[in-house]
Amino acid sequence: MERGLYIGRFQPYHKGHQSVLERIAGQVDEIIIGIGSAQLSHDVNNPFTAGERVMMITRSLEDLPCRYYVIPIEDLRRNSLWVAHVTSMAPPFKRVFSSNPLVMQLFSESGIVVESPDMYERESHSGTEIRRRMLKGEDWQKLVPLQVVDVIEEIKGVERLCRISGTD
Repeated sequence: MERGLYIGRFQPYHKGHQSVLERIAGQVDEIIIGIGSAQLSHDVNNPFTAGERVMMITRSLEDLPCRYYVIPIEDLRRNSLWVAHVTSMAPPFKRVFSSNPLVMQLFSESGIVVESPDMYERESHSGTEIRRRMLKGEDWQKLVPLQVVDVIEEIKGVERLCRISGTD
């Protein structure tokens, strides 16, 4: 059984994440999707809760050709202990898929194989760009799976982001 870990904040989950996960699904039997910074929500950089991000991911991956698990992972603020924390929260895995330099370094130092998947249209398909478009009233929907649009509308996510980005 080959199991890999893919970790991200998914603020929000978008077509870039979807593309990477579809490619990973062809390389492993099971994927662990770690929702990083799970404790953060309701701020401009992290507007969505871990539970909302679980909904975005699971609804978008209904047709993924392999089994997957979605695991919220809170930050520790102690990088030297972070890999042990992640491995204690997730099913066992042998490979990590990430392009985040810190994640790659920490797992490599722990002796875990790390692969950096090619990113999908990184300039436009990023949480930062999608949140910017939401705040400016620009088209963000084309950058995320339709299921994510549904979740964000259901939770009034754009309205939340606009409110929390304001000043008093």
